[in-house]
Amino acid sequence: MNLRSLGYRTDLIFARFHGRVTDLGEAVAVANPNSPAHYFGNLLVFRAPPERGDLPNWERLFAQYIGQPPLTPHRLFGWDVPALGPADVTEFLEAGYHLEENAVMAAPRLHAPPHLNSRAEYRPVLDTDEEWAQVLENQVGSREDGYDEARYRQFKATQLRGLRDMCRAGLGVWYGAFIDGQLTADLGVFTDGHGLLRYQSVGTSPAFRRQGLCGSLTFRAGEHARAHFQAEQLVIVADEHGGAKRVYESVGFQDVERQQLLLHRGR
Repeated sequence: MNLRSLGYRTDLIFARFHGRVTDLGEAVAVANPNSPAHYFGNLLVFRAPPERGDLPNWERLFAQYIGQPPLTPHRLFGWDVPALGPADVTEFLEAGYHLEENAVMAAPRLHAPPHLNSRAEYRPVLDTDEEWAQVLENQVGSREDGYDEARYRQFKATQLRGLRDMCRAGLGVWYGAFIDGQLTADLGVFTDGHGLLRYQSVGTSPAFRRQGLCGSLTFRAGEHARAHFQAEQLVIVADEHGGAKRVYESVGFQDVERQQLLLHRGR
């Protein structure tokens, strides 16, 4: 199956490892039975943007190929159109959907940020329970506002087990920024095996923010992974309206696509 968008193409790195990817013709169904409530592990990516009248069919296909409540409480739809164009989302918004907008960013290689943090040690996370426990704590601590800690911890523990398995399989490397032995920032970089690398789950401890750690780790990890996997292009997806996008720009990432999705969180 051929997808045009770098964002969705690199999403499939994780989808193929953790679950199933099904070509429906008009859409690609991505489902992860081990984590059915994970938004980006369970979605439909359509070939064309929505038009008036699509809502019932899209929801029917989601229930059939992805899941439905209570196991899969959400519904998530994207469309494989790298440049934003006409999309009639009115009926989705009226039905309680939220329009998500992301920037897909890419670079052949990165450069150091303006304020490189030289205090931290930047290296791959060791494959030990102790260091991955630090990763879990950092990911939970750096979560966005509005997420319940207990539920987010459960989700992250499941997600990280899968990402650790991918690292063990040689498909990626998890990196950390350590200060005095403490993990202060972390992220993963994963390969599609065909020259593309995709960043995943960038997180910085609230106690260590505004010290240049995120940009420094993004740079160090990217250059290490690029050489390790002999990759040609690095890809990262950022909230179009979030502050992290500026950090990624500071190390050389540039906008290459715009991505829109419709999310209904359910109950």
